[in-house]
Amino acid sequence: MVALSSVGTRTGLLLAGLLAMFVGLAEPALAQKRGGTLRLFHRENPASPSILEESSTTATVPFMPIYSNLVTFDPSAAQNSEQSLRPDLAESWSWNDDRTELTFKLRRGVRWHDGWAFTAGDVECTFNLLTGRARDRLRSNPRAAWFGNINYVHSRSDHEVTLHLNHPQPSLLLLLASGLTPIYPCHVPVAQMRIRPVGTGPFKLESFKQFDAVKLARNPDYYRPDRPLLDRIEYRIVAGSALLSFVAGGFDMTFPFDVSTNQLRDVRRQSPRAMCETTPMNSSIHLLLNRDTPPFDKAEIRRALTLAIDRKAMVAAINDGEADVGGILQPPPDGLWGLPPDRLATLPGFGPDIDKSRAEARELLAKAGFGPDKPLKIRLTTRALAAWRTPASLLADQLREVNIEAELDIVEGLQWTQRIERRDYVVAVDSTANAVDDPDQALFENYACRSERNLGRYCNGEIERLFERQSAEADPARRREMVWDIDSRLLADVARPPLAWTRRATCWQPHVKGFVPPVNSMYNAFRFEDVWLDR
Repeated sequence: MVALSSVGTRTGLLLAGLLAMFVGLAEPALAQKRGGTLRLFHRENPASPSILEESSTTATVPFMPIYSNLVTFDPSAAQNSEQSLRPDLAESWSWNDDRTELTFKLRRGVRWHDGWAFTAGDVECTFNLLTGRARDRLRSNPRAAWFGNINYVHSRSDHEVTLHLNHPQPSLLLLLASGLTPIYPCHVPVAQMRIRPVGTGPFKLESFKQFDAVKLARNPDYYRPDRPLLDRIEYRIVAGSALLSFVAGGFDMTFPFDVSTNQLRDVRRQSPRAMCETTPMNSSIHLLLNRDTPPFDKAEIRRALTLAIDRKAMVAAINDGEADVGGILQPPPDGLWGLPPDRLATLPGFGPDIDKSRAEARELLAKAGFGPDKPLKIRLTTRALAAWRTPASLLADQLREVNIEAELDIVEGLQWTQRIERRDYVVAVDSTANAVDDPDQALFENYACRSERNLGRYCNGEIERLFERQSAEADPARRREMVWDIDSRLLADVARPPLAWTRRATCWQPHVKGFVPPVNSMYNAFRFEDVWLDR
């Protein structure tokens, strides 16, 4: 059996929800089984197990089962939202009257994997790390921009802790639920967390052998006594032949979101019983522009670039159409905050008349001295992965239509991050996934002037002040209008021009039960505590 091939429509979401309900009702009748090892392949070697210091799913997915959060998302709900929040290390939470204090009542009897008791002090230590107030320091702090509104954290007892905010922030619980926001232990140095992490999650780290495997073992002292159902999880780091091994039964599951449309056809043909779902994952292919390097230090050249892009053609060609046109935030219906199509179509480079847009682009370039006899020559940098190279090649072809000649500069993965951080590019095709479907995460992380994750170093103080205003807005309808205005401004300013919002597939064998692929994050559903094997 093959599950939904796409969850790209409201109907798809409804069906996915009904399917999840059916599974939830049916599985007790199937008598959930305890034990067994879930075997997955992994596409590359993780940098470290220290999730607070990592951003790639390469690291966060295999190590997520080690950790717990204050709150988390229900893994049986495909769409992460406020409605799918559930308690984790916190039993309950409450706001004060002006919503500047968020107080958590913490679970009693929770222990770290090394036997130490979990207390409110661990929550304080974690947020001191995230806000840069701790003596111990994170080597990298990619989530610092998320929590700039936290003034301080205070524990009234071992089982109660309060986050004091500078202003109200309705999104805070969603940020805390992300798989990228686990609670760290006070008594374990960060340096050890990079090698042998200690958590309170459903699984313990058994071993991490570089370029070979990550092995996790069931935590017998997990606070949910009936979970996890599995005994072990194993990620085997395999290059090239991993999908063939899955088809042959060598793995129970693929690495999440790792199967392209072409590969999915092969899986369906060779293993028709495999369960596969193609879902969005709040991830976009976009451009990074070095605005300090001529000619992209000029607004008219940046505008010409975005006007030249035929995004509908781009979407049709990428992954056999398994992609969407969208703005700065994930497009609806899978994304909860993205610009509606009618508003998006009014912005430069997103209109229905591509010929008209390209005519304007050629005119802007001509005024800058570029034309058929003197094209603008640029270096187009991208990563040596098909998901990056394909759109980069398509873009190079499209830019020729407006007299821009782009020479592809293919960079291997180990050098990619260094090149981007050094800003050793003119125009780069990049891919970024948002961990939480909320404007605060996407805006502050990707566009705030001082954010470590603002890879393009875009900085606009006027627009950034609007980030703060929308963040504090309590009325969802008013906040949505404010967010749409910000999205429109960033697109018009060619801050980080999106090419497409992508979808990829995850496959698992029919004996794997209880897994529901998310549709608006690739970071929040991989603890596997509710997954079981029906062998």
